[in-house]
Amino acid sequence: MSICALFIQGGGEGAHAEDEVLASSLKRALGPDYDVRYPRMPDESNPSVEVWGRKISSELSKISGEVILVAHSVGGSILLQYLSGEKFGNSIGGLFVLAAPTWDDNQWNFDDLKLPGEIADKLAQIPRIFFYHCRDDEIVPFAHLALHAAQIPKAITREISHGGHQFGNDLTRIAMDIRGDEAG
Repeated sequence: MSICALFIQGGGEGAHAEDEVLASSLKRALGPDYDVRYPRMPDESNPSVEVWGRKISSELSKISGEVILVAHSVGGSILLQYLSGEKFGNSIGGLFVLAAPTWDDNQWNFDDLKLPGEIADKLAQIPRIFFYHCRDDEIVPFAHLALHAAQIPKAITREISHGGHQFGNDLTRIAMDIRGDEAG
């Protein structure tokens, strides 16, 4: 039986096609023991917490057993918002968030994406939470990694020296963490 990894794309016109390269990289790096699912999110050029939340809920309802959640960019922000408001059991084996903006900074201030102050408590039952960000990200400032770490102290943060917003289209490092490989 394979482990399901649900990959949530980023937002913006063409994001599904652009992030498909990331989802494919993750699938290759994880290997045959993982079923990587990559649904198209609705209205990608105008992401909505409510609409994307319904799609995430629909996708999760199709999965039996444990799921690994992986999300990129705005998809990560929306997934965090979704998880902060939903009741979920112990079925989430890990949360892996890539280059997600945090919406509590002065320049990224959107009320519907601000996380509640108790976000760390709401995510406490997820056994593994990782945030990744490339230092040379040209879309979301690298400083957002530290903002996420401050909100969710249990999370492990991974600073990646280069790869830009798309991680050089190589998610091998993330796959290693998902599998629990010993690595530096």
